[in-house]
Amino acid sequence: MSKVKYYYDSDTLSYRKIEPKKSRKVTNVALFITASLLFAFLIVLVVLNTNLINTPKELSQGRELQYMELQYDLLNKKMKQIEAVMANLEDRDNNLYRLYFEANPIPDEQRKAGFGGINRYKTLDGYNNSDLVISTTKRIEILQKQLVVQSKSLDEIAKLGAEKEKFLAAIPAIQPIRNEDLTRMASGYGWRSDPFTKARKFHYGMDFTAPRGTPIYASGDGTVVRADNSSAGYGKHIRIQHGNYGYISLYAHLSKYNVKKGQKVKRGDLIGFVGSTGRSQAPHLHYEIFKDKERINPINFYYGSLTAEEFQSMLQIATQENQSLD
Repeated sequence: MSKVKYYYDSDTLSYRKIEPKKSRKVTNVALFITASLLFAFLIVLVVLNTNLINTPKELSQGRELQYMELQYDLLNKKMKQIEAVMANLEDRDNNLYRLYFEANPIPDEQRKAGFGGINRYKTLDGYNNSDLVISTTKRIEILQKQLVVQSKSLDEIAKLGAEKEKFLAAIPAIQPIRNEDLTRMASGYGWRSDPFTKARKFHYGMDFTAPRGTPIYASGDGTVVRADNSSAGYGKHIRIQHGNYGYISLYAHLSKYNVKKGQKVKRGDLIGFVGSTGRSQAPHLHYEIFKDKERINPINFYYGSLTAEEFQSMLQIATQENQSLD
């Protein structure tokens, strides 16, 4: 209840009530309303800048942000698993696959190169979760680089593997006459007695005694480069070039051919038959191997057809300095 104010009237010698002017009332009301509005505005500002009250849009955005943070957390956990798998694959690639195929290992600097220098993540700065976003983006880019390098490495390994397979198939690796068809292994690589002159002479191949017409097989994949009798002493003979690895196998004193020059053959293919043509004392196969145009001991190239016991027996016979058959 508002207070009533009085003043003393000296003319009437009495107290009279003070009546406020209308304009003053209007001004006071206006000032009160203005002050109230300002106070209300300040209250609204304070409330809007605190977490006491959130608009529906803000609540929705808050939920979206929490969901995004959860997804980033799950993504990081999955990336840890992928990084562990990638590290294991890189380790096997360097220390198993590339080692087996005699390829140089790929250093970590090459697998993860290209992420230093200028700040490539500058556009991601300035946000509430910039550190999380930048860290995740960087890890993803490193994984992408690792995948590219690993993919190229596996392509190289596949190529080396295919080449290795061709190489292993091309090397002369089996005995050209089957054991069950042999009469005996007559003479080996080394110094022997010449059957015609009886002089001591170096024998550059191995002689396999077998009946005339016994099948002779290619000892490795390759191409027939000769099938003729125009080489002194060899009579009818075949030469097979085994790829581009420097190996050539020679089969001499044949009775007849089963292949012709330029023909491609596989290991184990029938190429001819035992005979005694050329400088030969009796039916047998004279077998030689060349490596880079130099004749080498064929005894080291039977791992594909002989057991350990059979190889040991052949080795003992081959090292005896006896008489050759050609």
